[in-house]
Amino acid sequence: MPHVVGILCLTCILPAVALAQSWSETSVARTAWGAPDLRGVWDYRTMTPLQRSADFGTKEFLSEEEAAAYERQVLARRDSRPLTPGSTHAQWWLDQGTALTDDHRTSLVIDPPDGRLPSLTPEAQERDAARRGQRPVRARQVVDSPAHGPEDFGLAERCLLGYSTGPPVVPNAYNNNIQLFQTPDHVAILIEMVHDVRIVPLDGRPRLSTDIRQWLGDARGHWEGDTLVVETTNFTDKTGSFDANLRAAYGSGETLHLIERFTRTGEHGLLYEFTIDDQTTFTRPFSAVVPMRTSDGSIYEYACHEGNYAMANGLMSARTRERARAASGSAGR
Repeated sequence: MPHVVGILCLTCILPAVALAQSWSETSVARTAWGAPDLRGVWDYRTMTPLQRSADFGTKEFLSEEEAAAYERQVLARRDSRPLTPGSTHAQWWLDQGTALTDDHRTSLVIDPPDGRLPSLTPEAQERDAARRGQRPVRARQVVDSPAHGPEDFGLAERCLLGYSTGPPVVPNAYNNNIQLFQTPDHVAILIEMVHDVRIVPLDGRPRLSTDIRQWLGDARGHWEGDTLVVETTNFTDKTGSFDANLRAAYGSGETLHLIERFTRTGEHGLLYEFTIDDQTTFTRPFSAVVPMRTSDGSIYEYACHEGNYAMANGLMSARTRERARAASGSAGR
């Protein structure tokens, strides 16, 4: 069934495919062995949100004037953030992109048509409610964690998965860079955040057994014309099926089936599309597009590893807060 759903979902991304095909096939840069050349560092920062704001209703694209006004409002709101140590991240720390996508779309989600993630299934809602407060934490970030132990921190805070590493890849607060490497029978996908690398075989080898689960799943790739298609399964149950806002891990990675598509759209453009199919978590599959552009920079190592100094400091900070609250309570009696 996953293959059937994947075929159905290709119709969901036809507008994006048409965009990719608008670049003449004769212009596609190719490797020495004839495959489309996807190699290089790609920047996927954008001001376009994953989900469409209710303010836009069914409006999929903004006019030039509307886009300019929207961008001014967002930039002004960012400039008003306090640059204090107490803020979640000071403005100078962030690197979120300063413009909407070139087509001025109001959401990266293109299916469902409302630009929103589908609803959770009743089964998923019950399962997630039962897991609330359980360890280990399956979300990427936990605000005001009790931090009794490492298992109380989010996966990104423990350096197990980055904020924007996915898969799938979704723009986030900073480090929105990806580097692609190619050989005739493999593609390697390097994400800057937490320095995760996914190795994608293209040689048709069989998938891993379903009892072998991995943080980044088990990926297999193939070419459809000039588009690289990567299908990934075998994610671990220690992650959610999809983490839209870092603080919620919907469903279980065990049932996630992910389809990603990489297509060159010009000398400096790469179109990344993904479809998520998880019928135990979402009421329907959904698809999104993330336009990327070439970057002149290099990706430097993001030296984040589980058990680093931040973990010990986080635990000590939690204990300090507890002692301060206890002392305050004693003084009040």
